[in-house]
Amino acid sequence: MSLALTLGDPAGIGPEILLKALAHLPSEMLGQFFIAGTGQVLEETYARLCQQGQVAIDPAQLRIWEHPLDAVIVPGQPSVVSGAASFAYLETAIQRAIAGEVAGIVTAPISKASWQAAGYAFPGQTEVLAHFTGTANVGMVFLGRSPVTNWVLTTLLATTHIPLQEVPKALTPERLNEKLALLVQFLRERRHLERPRIAIAGLNPHSGEQGHLGQEEVTWLIPWLAAAQQQYPQVELIGPVPPDTLWIGAADAWWGRPAPATAYDAYLALYHDQGLIPVKMLAFREAVNTTIGLPFIRTSPDHGTAFDIAGTGMADPQSFLAAIAWAQTLSEGSVFPLPPA
Repeated sequence: MSLALTLGDPAGIGPEILLKALAHLPSEMLGQFFIAGTGQVLEETYARLCQQGQVAIDPAQLRIWEHPLDAVIVPGQPSVVSGAASFAYLETAIQRAIAGEVAGIVTAPISKASWQAAGYAFPGQTEVLAHFTGTANVGMVFLGRSPVTNWVLTTLLATTHIPLQEVPKALTPERLNEKLALLVQFLRERRHLERPRIAIAGLNPHSGEQGHLGQEEVTWLIPWLAAAQQQYPQVELIGPVPPDTLWIGAADAWWGRPAPATAYDAYLALYHDQGLIPVKMLAFREAVNTTIGLPFIRTSPDHGTAFDIAGTGMADPQSFLAAIAWAQTLSEGSVFPLPPA
């Protein structure tokens, strides 16, 4: 089974984490990967990492879908050229996946500002994947496997990159139904959980305190949950749970604490930071962004371009390694061992 790996923004840490991550994998695995990127960028990154005493794979050992550049890329200095290149890498990987040449894509981080400067008006890579595959409904799931207990944290975002003031009106029953359907399908088909337990976060403090701290739970979230439970009788839906305590059980399960609070098979967060603060608190190095609903697997590390440290050799490849491991696991239906970085 083959995977496509993209460089992301070549002025960011994408080239570095890719070369470092692949250096930690057995050499016989390298034939499973195609790199959507620019050979010169990888060669320059490799030379710099060698000078810095870092462990990295020689790009000469990799199969590269070449995208030549007509300008010099300087680490830490994003530009129109680096933005356009990162979009081209992603588009190449998508088209190859659609053609069936690879089973999935692992994407390195891009810069939304550089995309905008280059003329690409997409808010993120997820939206580009949906556009090119013609997928109307996709979901953003964050997965993290505990290095202590092997327990898996699974969090779906009902809304993603929108201002907080727009969240309540975006949380329509139709959207919630679509996201829940994707999550249930993912848990059953990819995680092999036939009767999953899914916790749904409240929107307001204390889940609205029976309407005293906000009406959203009373007027539409609780009624929607009741209807959804009837639609999925073999799925246990719990909520709306006050957001400030919802992930306590996840922390207990992650660290293997005695007498843990309840941990759930999956968590449905209503907006971006509600879901990602606990994910990044617990699993910043292990967490992986997974796009569900596509005709192929897509994962990415749970961090950005880190232009401030690009070229310094300081980038940690662990999340990119985890993204590769999860792409393998979700494609093959078995747990893929994650090597230490």
